[in-house]
Amino acid sequence: MTQPAGAKIRLLLVDDHEVVRAGLRLLLGEVDDLEVAGEAASVAQAIAEAQRLRPDVVLMDLRLPDGTGLDACREILSEDPGIRILFLTSHSDEQAALSTLLAGARGYLLKDIGHDALIRAIRDAAQGREILDPALAQRAMSQMRKADSLSGQERRVLALVVDGKTNKEIAAALKLSDKTVKNYLSNAFQKLQVTRRAHAAALFARGLDDPDSA
Repeated sequence: MTQPAGAKIRLLLVDDHEVVRAGLRLLLGEVDDLEVAGEAASVAQAIAEAQRLRPDVVLMDLRLPDGTGLDACREILSEDPGIRILFLTSHSDEQAALSTLLAGARGYLLKDIGHDALIRAIRDAAQGREILDPALAQRAMSQMRKADSLSGQERRVLALVVDGKTNKEIAAALKLSDKTVKNYLSNAFQKLQVTRRAHAAALFARGLDDPDSA
């Protein structure tokens, strides 16, 4: 759902540094179409405030004292997929940027972003657009495009991984041996340049259409 024309964009600020939140509140509070609805300093607070306030956009730090912004992102979106989450962090890390996209975030911005660019990113996120810091965008997106190199059978195997199936269940569904399923997964991991099953599944789910399309 996109933001209704003329409506204020309600924001939740999530950062464990009070000075950062105060600066953002001062900066964004002066913008006519933005409203800071609340603040949080931890994963637990972020989840609770997002459920209570139902903001349009959450500005989320990556590192929080009781976990990561990724944990909060996943939990918030599981409760309300319509909330848009923008990560605002000091860490220029392409793997972290990709992880936030796989978790369902709308964008990954660095804290040295300019005032106008931040406001524009918030407005774009409220409209459902994805935003990445230009320095990270090409590298992060290129990893997602690696899914294009998967074979049809590798796609079918990963589609079942996304559905939560075990290797044994995948083997039964596709009439393959357990060893063959492991080989397909190993090849897919190598092509996607990942080492974890969950990461591969998330990358596949994010970047691919119908697994039978190839």
